[in-house]
Amino acid sequence: MENKNIVIACDHAGFDYKNDLIKYLEAKGYNMTDVGTYSPESCDYPIPVHRLCEKITSDECPRGILICGTGIGVSIAANKHPGIRAALCGDKYSAEMTRQHNNANVLCMGARVISFELACEITDIFLATPALDEERHRRRVKMIEDLEKGVFDEANYN
Repeated sequence: MENKNIVIACDHAGFDYKNDLIKYLEAKGYNMTDVGTYSPESCDYPIPVHRLCEKITSDECPRGILICGTGIGVSIAANKHPGIRAALCGDKYSAEMTRQHNNANVLCMGARVISFELACEITDIFLATPALDEERHRRRVKMIEDLEKGVFDEANYN
């Protein structure tokens, strides 16, 4: 059975999208954990990003959604956390491929870049797509994990 616990966070630019996406996903039966920000006032996005990443790496939630103006800042900050594979998606194909090929566990989107309707479609695909259906993709994710740990040795993969 699919784990329907999803953690979500944003900065001030993504505040409205975050709140609307929570309503949208709760109506679909997802259990949403909102870790901020909680107002449209300017904020430092690494703080809610860190909260979200902690929920994922502690196994409280299997996947998360981050929203800022472009999706770039939250993506960069999230990917600094070991065990996080955050993907900035502005189209449906990328959302599907990042799950299948990268086993991405965090979806990043830009509220100033895509429509809310497209954000919902991207989210649906990201949450519905299974991960890692082929050995080559599992091997590549393992390489990414080795990079995070500082134990990447190219000779081990040839």
